[in-house]
Amino acid sequence: MPVLRLTLTDFRSYRQATLTCGPGAVVLSGDNGAGKTNILEAISLLSPGRGLRQATLSEMACDAGPGGFAVAAHLAGEIDIGTGTLATAPERRQVRINGASSSAAALSERLAILWLTPAMDRIFVEGAVARRRFLDRLTIAREPGHGVHAARYEAAMRARNRLLSEEAGADAAWLAALEAGMVEHGLALAEARARTVAALTLRLADQPPGPFARAHLALDRWTPEDAPRFASELRQGRGRDAAAGRTLTGPHRTDLVVRHLDKQQPADRCSTGEQKALLLSIVLAHADIVAEDRGARPILLLDEVAAHLDPSRRAALFARLDATGGQSWMTGTEPALFEGLGTGATRLTVAEGQVRPAQD
Repeated sequence: MPVLRLTLTDFRSYRQATLTCGPGAVVLSGDNGAGKTNILEAISLLSPGRGLRQATLSEMACDAGPGGFAVAAHLAGEIDIGTGTLATAPERRQVRINGASSSAAALSERLAILWLTPAMDRIFVEGAVARRRFLDRLTIAREPGHGVHAARYEAAMRARNRLLSEEAGADAAWLAALEAGMVEHGLALAEARARTVAALTLRLADQPPGPFARAHLALDRWTPEDAPRFASELRQGRGRDAAAGRTLTGPHRTDLVVRHLDKQQPADRCSTGEQKALLLSIVLAHADIVAEDRGARPILLLDEVAAHLDPSRRAALFARLDATGGQSWMTGTEPALFEGLGTGATRLTVAEGQVRPAQD
């Protein structure tokens, strides 16, 4: 379900901006620092979570504004969604769907949004946190309820950590209740992650070798049969976790392991270009899976992707986007990078907090 009109109010570098675009590719061209990525970040907030920069809400408000911000989108199908904050509550997120207050989790029922940014280029060589976050974003796009399980698991774990840190000693009954919640929601999110990994691995294995590296994905498995073991590990690990100040076992420590399928090489040992191609391959394959599962393609946010691909891979990417349809937002400093896109693309120029059609 594409965004046909996007309005930003006091968001980042934009006091006020409205973008009108078509349902296919959208190209944002402009100098470095012009505000192109800010637009992608605004769109990413139309889904659960903290967006593609993982910033705090107060950081997103325009410095020149009164405080607070708003991001509003008109979608195909006459649906209006929006999010933002009030100046009086800069860290409390507001969400509206067709004018009615809603939860952030409900956004995933309206839109599936996936993104790639230059900051993700090191996802295979850095810590597991970024890989889990990436996998959870992929999973939410297929199964919107995944975000609810993840949030409830995190809330129960934070409450358990606080309780274990109390000098007077934790209440055993309350600890047991929190741990039961962690088992329930933790295993649910682990199973959803596993379904996503299985679907992606099968899809990528079936694809012929081509311009984008094929990936094989794997992760630590937690299944419903592990519930007694997980509950026992939490109960027996209370002293250890209290000393560490955090919970040391559970699905929140799962790592996503990626290999270059054709080279049979771990992703972290591949070249920078190959790692970029692996990420792009995963996202494109996942977009196809989401389209089949939900009957609508996800919105793709591809920040500076064209500049980091060689000409042959760039042409292959544009051909694939044109062939599969769906809305994709791409940024770049030079309009010439996107000459291979179809004639139906919306081309916009970004400069000094303003957005205008590229031909103006």
